[in-house]
Formats: sequence, structure tokens, C-alpha cells
Amino acid sequence: LLTDSGPDVFEASGPTLDQIQGGQVVDLTELLSEAKDDFNQAVLEQKTYQGKVWGIPQVIDTQLLYYRKSLLEDAGLEPPRTLDALIDAAKKLTTKEVKGLFLGNDGGPGVLAGTPLNAAGLSLVTEDGKVGFDDPAAARTLGKLHQLYAEKSLLLGAPSDWSDPAAFTQGLTAMQWSGLWALPQVQKALGDDFGVLPFPQDGPDGKPAVPVGAYGAAVSAKTKHKAEAKAYVKWLWVDRTEYQEDFALRYGFHIPARISLARKAAKLRSGAAGEAARYATDYGHVSEPLLWTAASKTDYQDALSRIIKGGANPDRELRSVIRKAEAELRRVKK
Repeated sequence: LLTDSGPDVFEASGPTLDQIQGGQVVDLTELLSEAKDDFNQAVLEQKTYQGKVWGIPQVIDTQLLYYRKSLLEDAGLEPPRTLDALIDAAKKLTTKEVKGLFLGNDGGPGVLAGTPLNAAGLSLVTEDGKVGFDDPAAARTLGKLHQLYAEKSLLLGAPSDWSDPAAFTQGLTAMQWSGLWALPQVQKALGDDFGVLPFPQDGPDGKPAVPVGAYGAAVSAKTKHKAEAKAYVKWLWVDRTEYQEDFALRYGFHIPARISLARKAAKLRSGAAGEAARYATDYGHVSEPLLWTAASKTDYQDALSRIIKGGANPDRELRSVIRKAEAELRRVKK
């Protein structure tokens, strides 16, 4: 992409802030003049900088809480709708043979990221580009996650990590945080004996949280065929909705980026898949905001690991992360 021999159109999980600020990609705002409101707003936000759209979302990937219906019923438990209920359920579902919850082999810091903050009504970065978790609710919520580790309710050291549903389908855990892409495998293994939920809300200002991300089509600023490249992107990812639905659901299992397609897709109309699609629309938040840099991500995840596994003071840990993240935001907004 840094050379004249790069592709005209490329797929990216971004484009990244560095690519946008460095002038490596073309403004595609005009391509969405009529369809903008039909795209999932959370993933479109991730492609938007200074009011301009730099990538057209293709498909949505999201993460969910999978739970075994029969195990919860046998324990007299309802599907957990709050963080406190999740912690309580994980403890009660833990036996000598089965752990209550699997959040990844690291105990959760790697995959959860800002999701617990969103569940508390907060965010990694606010709409106006400031740190979004400088609030006592952040320490309260993240501190609760240590209880899962301290009570030995978490599965650790599974044969495969959180993105693979094997720990869940093989009965090593009663609940698992994993991706929508795992749903066909879970359904094949367990039939109807499972359900899906967003990350449970915490506190009076919280709400259920579903992290979403999307690969997007972008146009290289070095192409000699900008008009043709933009026309191609519009044709495929704006106009040809039948291709978009086909791509999302026949080659893997994803949610179309267009709200109207997600609502009418046969595979997403009912059951757990239908619930997952609705959760992504109703409770979706960007898993990694555009202004959330790699340095901020590392600082936050390291602090979250110390809180969950080491029982570190969440307020003190977050003070340090907030200070460093504020400096990063000032740097990238210059």
C-alpha cells in the first residue's frame, strides 16, 4: 500500500487512524449518500474520521456469551442478565468436572477489552475523543471480574482459546464468551441446548454490551484509477445487496453490515442466530474505537490482567491507564 504497485481496492479491519492521517486512503463518504442510515452505526463509526467515511463496512463480527440451557436449569438458574448474576451463576455452575465460565486462557483481559466498561454505561473513548472511563463505575465493574478468578469459577488452560467453542461443546465449561462465527459449530454439537446473551449490564446506568467489528473495503490513495475503484466499491458493497448477504452467510457466519439485510436474512431470523443479530443492532459498540491506539490498548489490557488475576486495586490501576490514554489521545488528535 505504500508503493505504486499496491492494489486499487483492499480489505482492511480499519482503515487505521495512521492510514487515514497519512493520506493512504480515499474519502468514500459520497458512496453512502443514500444508504448511510442502513449500515450498522457502530461499525460505520469505526470507519469514520472527522465526519468522513474511509471504508465501507462489509460484514460484522461480534462476540457473545454462550450458555448451556440444561446446566442452568438443573442448577435452578436463569440466564444471567447482570454482571452480579453472571458471577453468581459461574460460581454455582462450577463443579469438579466443569467450570462455570470461560473467558479465554488468560482469564479474560485479552478478549473482553472495553466490553465490561460498555456494560457499565461507559466507553474506551467518548464521541468527542476523550477517555470514556474516568468514572468510579469503571473501577467498580472491573473489580468485580476479580471475583470470578478468586472463586475459581473460570476455566483456564483449555486446549483451545476463547475463539474456538471446543471448551463449551465438550462440556469443560457451562458458559463461554466466544464469537458469532462459532454458532454453527455449537448448534451442530449441542442442538437446541444452548442460548446466547450480550455481556451482562452492571450498575444503574449500565446496559447489555456487544462488541462489534467489521472488515471494510477501502481505496488506496496511490491508485491511478480512483474513479473506477470507488465505482467498484459502491457497486459491490453498497448496490449489490444480494452479494453482500451471500458473502456474509455462505463463507463463514457473519452479520451483514446493512441493517435491512440482517433483518431479512433467513439464517438470522430465528433462534440463537436471530437473537445475536438483534443484540448486535440494539447493543453493539465498537470493539476498538478508531482513536484507541495500540499503546492505550496494551496499557489497559495489562491493567485489566493485574485486576482480574492479581486482585490489584482497580481504581489505582485505572488512574495510570487514564493518564497515559489521555496523552495518547492528545497526540493522535494533533
